[in-house]
Amino acid sequence: MRAANGVSEGPVNSSSSQTELRIRTAAVLIAALAGILLLGPAWLWVVVVLMLAGVAAAEWSGLCAWPVRMRNAFVALVLLASLALVLRAGHDAWLDAAILFCALVFWLLVAPLTLRSGWSGQGARGVSGVLVIVPLVWALLWLQQQSDGNLLLVSGMAVVWVSDSAAYFAGRAFGRRKLAPTVSPGKTWEGVAGGVVGVAAYTVALFLLAGERLPAGLPELLALTLLMCLLGIVGDLYESWMKRVAGVKDSGTCLPGHGGLLDRVDALAAALPAWAGGLWLAGFGA
Repeated sequence: MRAANGVSEGPVNSSSSQTELRIRTAAVLIAALAGILLLGPAWLWVVVVLMLAGVAAAEWSGLCAWPVRMRNAFVALVLLASLALVLRAGHDAWLDAAILFCALVFWLLVAPLTLRSGWSGQGARGVSGVLVIVPLVWALLWLQQQSDGNLLLVSGMAVVWVSDSAAYFAGRAFGRRKLAPTVSPGKTWEGVAGGVVGVAAYTVALFLLAGERLPAGLPELLALTLLMCLLGIVGDLYESWMKRVAGVKDSGTCLPGHGGLLDRVDALAAALPAWAGGLWLAGFGA
C-alpha cells in the first residue's frame, strides 16, 4: 500500500476492487473537505479538527499497545490539549512559538534519531504521540483563522499531495536504491527525488498564481515547501516505524481501502506545522 507522502513506490495492488475502494474513499474525503471549507461555518471546521484529533489519538494509543485505561487517558489528554488550542491558538504568540519549536525539534532531530537507533520505549512513544498530533491540530486551527485560511490550508496540504503523487510515479519508473529498507522497504531515493522535483514545480506554479497573497518571495517559499517535502518523508517513515514496532500493517480501519487516519496524515503531521510556522514567522497572524 502506498504511503501518505508517496515516497514509497512498492507494487500496485492488483485488485481492481481494492483500487476502486481507495478511489471512492479519497473522492468522498476530498468532497467533504471542500464542502466544509467552502460552505461550512468556521465552528464546523473546529469540530472536524477535534474529531480528527480524537481518532488519531485513539489509533496512536493502539500502536503503543497500552492497557485500555492508558489508552483512554491518552485520548483524553490529546483532546484537552486540542480544546485549549481552540481557545488560544493564534491568540498567544508564546504558545504558538512553543508549539512550533517543539514540532520542529521533534521532526528535525528526535524522529530521525529514533529511526536511526530504533528506540521503542512505550513511554517515549506516548510523548511522541502528543508531539505528532497536537502541533498538527494547532496548524489546522491556526491556518483556518487567517484571512486567506482556505487558500493557506489547501495550498499547504497540496505540498504533501504533490510530493505523494510525484514520488509514486518517479519511484515506480526509476526506483532502485532503498531509502530505509529496515523501516519501509518499498521507499526509494528515486522516489524522494521525484517528490522534491514535483514540489519545486508546484511551488513555482503556486507563486505565479497566488504569490501576491503570500508574504514571501519565491526563494523563501521554495525553501519552505522543500523543507515540508523532506519533513513529510520523515513523518511517513516515523509512522511506518511505529507500525513495524506494533506489528501491524495499518494504524486503523476507519478509512476503507486506506487503513487508519494516521496512515493518511502521517506526512501532513510533520509538514503542515512547518507551513503554518513559516507563514507565522513571515507575518501572518501577527
